[in-house]
Amino acid sequence: MKTLVVGIGGMTNGGKSTLSCSLQQRIPSSCIIAQDTFFKDDSVVPVDSNGFKQYDMLDALDMDQMMSEVNLWQRDPESFLAERGLTTTHTALSAEEKVFVLIVEGFLIFNYRPLNEKMDLRYFMEIPYDVCKTRRCLRVYMPPDPPGYFDGHVWPMYLKNRQEMESMTSGIVFLDGLKSKGELLASVYEDVTQEIERLMVILLCFVLQKAPEMDN
Repeated sequence: MKTLVVGIGGMTNGGKSTLSCSLQQRIPSSCIIAQDTFFKDDSVVPVDSNGFKQYDMLDALDMDQMMSEVNLWQRDPESFLAERGLTTTHTALSAEEKVFVLIVEGFLIFNYRPLNEKMDLRYFMEIPYDVCKTRRCLRVYMPPDPPGYFDGHVWPMYLKNRQEMESMTSGIVFLDGLKSKGELLASVYEDVTQEIERLMVILLCFVLQKAPEMDN
């Protein structure tokens, strides 16, 4: 068995969730762990001097719980998929002969070193300020964004988090979120499938090496 962890990061409303879901639908034996599902309760999220909730920072996320999920997948990806009602493909293969793919999606996945170190492939979706602001304003959040929240908190934190990410992480492929969904998917899918094929070759060599031993 081999595992592959693909990180899809990016700014708010940059298209990372859409790309992640499209990848998951096309990649055999894959699943998604999304950072947005690990926000702490609203009551414990800190507030800045302007009264803005500080959601765009690691302290607003339960990263210990997220890491527990990632580690659980790494230990036994086949059981992880089965317990969540997700099917695996290539059923003719045993678990030892498969490549399992985890897609980790979120806006701060590369800023948390223990998680970032698990990534094999890293992608970051980016869009211009005006497009990001327009998309953000069109979405409904719970709780809703207060007036001035984008310019007073979301965008400044994005710039701060991005600078921190680039200072601590290398090997990130930056993607233009203004490209079509098809173009973005094709680009990343090609990279992932090439890596899967490389890992499958390693698995095949391992199986062939074991075959004579089993005959004996």
